[in-house]
Amino acid sequence: MVIFSVYVVNKAGGLIYQYDNYVPRTEVEKTFSYPLDLVLKHHDEKVIVSFGQRDGIKGIKFIVLADPRQAGIDALLKKIYEIYSDFALKNPFYSLEMPIRCELFDQNLKGALEVAEKAGNFGAGS
Repeated sequence: MVIFSVYVVNKAGGLIYQYDNYVPRTEVEKTFSYPLDLVLKHHDEKVIVSFGQRDGIKGIKFIVLADPRQAGIDALLKKIYEIYSDFALKNPFYSLEMPIRCELFDQNLKGALEVAEKAGNFGAGS
């Protein structure tokens, strides 16, 4: 399964963290000339958007863009909240509502995303 990206939005609606987990590889570079021959097609169930908000931090939103078949998104949102509280909030150089720039937060988030993609979900012991 695929988790595309993770966003953290503050109370004012500002983006304080963005991580793009899945970036498709471009095999061929395409060039376009005017007029463009574009055909827009509607494809169902390509991306699911999950929002999470925990009671401890009012107003902070955790957003995960994932494949709709990805299981355990609620557990992943809880894990992201734990990582945020452990590595961003406990960092003495971080202040609320400011962009998150913490290497430990990045590393642990990447690890949680890898576990979520491989296992499909987090077990009860995670």
